[in-house]
Amino acid sequence: MENRLDIELIRTLWSKTYNTNGKPDWSHLFPYYHESIIFQDSIQRVEGKAAFEALCNRLADRCKELKMEIISLSQNEQIIFMQWEMTMMFKKFPSSILYGCSKLTLNEDSLIIEQRDYYDLWGDIFDNIPRFGKAYRKFMHKKFG
Repeated sequence: MENRLDIELIRTLWSKTYNTNGKPDWSHLFPYYHESIIFQDSIQRVEGKAAFEALCNRLADRCKELKMEIISLSQNEQIIFMQWEMTMMFKKFPSSILYGCSKLTLNEDSLIIEQRDYYDLWGDIFDNIPRFGKAYRKFMHKKFG
């Protein structure tokens, strides 16, 4: 691969991923992932590029529209952190904004070998449901401070 991943290339690549008629297309990103990628977020863990590609395709199929805005990027050697806001519009529900961060770990060939996404899936979705969002936040504050 001729281009080594860094924060400028990531900003360029990820900006091409979303906002194409609302449906995401990750095909141009997949070459930057190692065959043994380990992906983990708050609800799942997958190992291997085929499983990761299937996960991305399932997300695209579930969403009527998906947009991402990169808020900030930083890199320290082989680790890249990306802060983002993702707007998801499901087929039967109102749009929801998820606020999150991704930690990308690169191997010696500048391929993503690990990706860990951090976000509050349920809180961000529940915030968009009248009255329920406030009740959820109150419960979380009461139980977890």
